[in-house]
Amino acid sequence: MPPVTATLIWILVVLVAVGLYLSWTAGRLDRLHARIDAARAALDAQLLRRASVAQELATSGVLDPAASIVLYEAAHAARQAVEEQREVAESELSQALRAVFAEPQQVDGVREAPGGEEAALELAEAVRRVPMARRFHNDAVRAARALRLHRKVRWFRLAGHAPFPMAFEMDDEPPPALIERAA
Repeated sequence: MPPVTATLIWILVVLVAVGLYLSWTAGRLDRLHARIDAARAALDAQLLRRASVAQELATSGVLDPAASIVLYEAAHAARQAVEEQREVAESELSQALRAVFAEPQQVDGVREAPGGEEAALELAEAVRRVPMARRFHNDAVRAARALRLHRKVRWFRLAGHAPFPMAFEMDDEPPPALIERAA
């Protein structure tokens, strides 16, 4: 076999290997973006559930009027927030939940009311799931960002026109009294 033919074959093999590697990387990036979309949908569902349960509890008459107003307004603002203000509104709902359920006596009062036991358990479960959903979303974002920052992804534009993934940063610390009493 002439040396020119062997060289061309090796060049072709290298080009195919590079093409396969870039294709695999693009597929991986696509899967990460799909994972981000799924995690964001799960996070949105958990945030909506938390706001809905908080709003129901605020209108149930189980809480005192001041706590009901604070909780209702924060939950309503979280449900109605536009995407740019969502993190702030959800953080304010977390702060309102901690303020309303700062004392274990408030949680006990809710649990003693008719239907309060179920409401307290449902709210505690909703509040407990939000940090997990946010963590899954942010982990997926972190992995996609790390891959998108590689030179090969930028040079060959493997991300296409997908927007750069953004983490969801909010205050999601649950009220300790609610979690302790509902457990």
